[in-house]
Amino acid sequence: MRSILLIGLGQFGENVAKQLNQLGQEVMAVDRDEERVNELLPYVTGAQIGDSTNPNFLRELDIPGFDVCIVAISGSFQSSLETTSLLKELGAKYVVSRAEEDIQEKFLLRNGADAVVYPEKQVARWTAIRCSADHILDFVELDETHGVFEVPVPESWAGKNVGELAIRQKYRLNILAIKRGGAIDTTITPDTTLRADNTLLVLGEYKDVDRFLRV
Repeated sequence: MRSILLIGLGQFGENVAKQLNQLGQEVMAVDRDEERVNELLPYVTGAQIGDSTNPNFLRELDIPGFDVCIVAISGSFQSSLETTSLLKELGAKYVVSRAEEDIQEKFLLRNGADAVVYPEKQVARWTAIRCSADHILDFVELDETHGVFEVPVPESWAGKNVGELAIRQKYRLNILAIKRGGAIDTTITPDTTLRADNTLLVLGEYKDVDRFLRV
């Protein structure tokens, strides 16, 4: 279990808190808005109402005691930037800050953020790639050119094994797992036979996945 400080309980922060709760993490939630704090009390370990741009308030939280500090403030980049900088000054081990524009990401990284999340951009990219081909069921972005894609087994591959298809050599894709009826099988060998009702989790470049989908 990790100890996490979550600052900013807008829509993004609320969803982060609920997901961390499902993962069994210890979360201290902070926001200026008492109503937001009260609504999330069932999902967090503790909560404080206060201004995260106030150094004295942050000192009372014992910042070095948290494994991760998440700055999820929305609507006020000045507050987000000040909070990020103060957290590092007060000894935060690892700070993840939310950006709402490209330029914000650069400033946050220069002022103490160890990592930056950009929800709107990431969801937009997911939507664009997901909708760019009928056979991309899901994907996880790794960088600007690579991702993990969930795709159906092509009809022409059904009944054949991984070795004879030579997927890595022909398409420059690596099969990470096969999903069968919702269950994930990661024990892939050259003798693994593919079925028409399987889906594949493949790692590769977007351009290679696009070429593969034209099989």
